[in-house]
Amino acid sequence: MTSMNPAEIDAVLCAAEEQVATRGTADLRGLGFWKVVGIVKRDPALIDEFADRIGAIDQAVFLAWAPLTFPILAGTVLAVVGTVVGFGLVGMSYVEEPWNGLFFLAGTAVLLATTHGLGHLIVGWVVGIRFTVWFAGYRRPQPGVKTDYATYLRTPARARAWMHASGALVTKAIPILLLPVAIWFGVPMWTLVILVVLAVGQIVTDVAWSTRSSDWAKFKREMRHAL
Repeated sequence: MTSMNPAEIDAVLCAAEEQVATRGTADLRGLGFWKVVGIVKRDPALIDEFADRIGAIDQAVFLAWAPLTFPILAGTVLAVVGTVVGFGLVGMSYVEEPWNGLFFLAGTAVLLATTHGLGHLIVGWVVGIRFTVWFAGYRRPQPGVKTDYATYLRTPARARAWMHASGALVTKAIPILLLPVAIWFGVPMWTLVILVVLAVGQIVTDVAWSTRSSDWAKFKREMRHAL
């Protein structure tokens, strides 16, 4: 990666801050902002100098983009409540067919929606990353959590990588862990088939897509910084 001196980094950040101030957002890629971020990540001195400014710019541009956000505390409470509801629906699978299968799959769907972001949040907090809001996007209706990028930069690269992986790992684990529970509840065979298809389908989409543009792509990116 091409190096930049602090004055050049400052110039890029000043341009981004000016666009945010005048337009409410900024063309971060066009300005070379993410190139600067990649350089800063590799130098603890640059992180100390520029992390707060990078975090403020990133947050402003994100809030201008995000169609729906919730305060981090309120969103976390809703996610935890949703997780409890999901387990409750799974627990109602003692009823007769076909309701037992329908309740089980409904609970699985709720758990998939709520635990992904919670996985990121819990691991992030443990390693020192803080978060600003919960959000949902047009292309990604599944709730997510937005990192406080200043704390993200100050966290070791390997820990950042595992924070990204945590959500994907939790999502993949849910249908696999629920399979023996479904068998114990005696749900219909079609419910088990759907769980297996869901588990395999998520692995396939991770290999085909997430490794290039989502959690696993970010995991690989941060692991490169850890080397």
